[in-house]
Amino acid sequence: MTRDDAGTVYPAPAKLNLFLHVTGRRPDGYHTLQTLFRFLDFGDSLRFEVRSDSLVRRVKGPESVAPESDLVVRAARALQARAGRCRGVDIHLEKRLPLGGGLGGGSSDAATTLIVLNRLWNVDLPREDLQRVALTLGADVPVFVFGHTALAEGVGELLQPVTLEPAWYVVLVPPVEVSTAAVFSHPQLTRNSDPIRMAAFFSGCTRNDLEPVVRALHPEVDDALRWLSQFGDARMSGSGACAFCGFATEAEARSVLAQRPAGWAGFVAAGVDEHPLRRLGVN
Repeated sequence: MTRDDAGTVYPAPAKLNLFLHVTGRRPDGYHTLQTLFRFLDFGDSLRFEVRSDSLVRRVKGPESVAPESDLVVRAARALQARAGRCRGVDIHLEKRLPLGGGLGGGSSDAATTLIVLNRLWNVDLPREDLQRVALTLGADVPVFVFGHTALAEGVGELLQPVTLEPAWYVVLVPPVEVSTAAVFSHPQLTRNSDPIRMAAFFSGCTRNDLEPVVRALHPEVDDALRWLSQFGDARMSGSGACAFCGFATEAEARSVLAQRPAGWAGFVAAGVDEHPLRRLGVN
């Protein structure tokens, strides 16, 4: 039997990279990183309807992403392959996070799909096994399955939980979609940052190594970072395009967002140390 929660809406939260250092490049072409992931209480949402056959369908989602290439479909099929069982699902995806924004929207959607279907299909993989499936889908997917603010190393699969002080973030969303592949293949990218300890982060000795390349390629990102930097330590998340700045209170963050130039998109969200689905039947 399956556990059918067809009416339940499941969250897929955004993430921020509070810093991102590129520490090397492996012979297979993948880059090694050191980064600090933090979730936000803002993101996409999904609903799942278990099917009696083995068909996996995305029945609602962004028109600009073909269903067959959507990470939610790929995640469901990866779990089917891992479980060796033939169940199906109709997936309803409500997008709020921008494509190519560096907030992990696609990765978070994939992780939520894995976490929820692991339960609804009665697969019941332990968390570490589910993280291994997640890594086949992308470097950012495992941290969402891991489910906690984390220092990540390797290609994103080596995760250590971290607890941070409460914070509210202003996130600006420039009207560009950044190609992660183009950024990582750019000849000007720094690829030899030394690994750090967490003490360096708390003392402010970190950065996003991808930021200079993206700022040069996309003036809109540079504009957002310049404007936001007048209020604090503004940074780019992931490979862009979104820029963010942290504040101690919601009131401060909303005051800054209210001052943004006309026509600029953005939002305020709280940082959270635990994924909202962290305890959903995954050991």
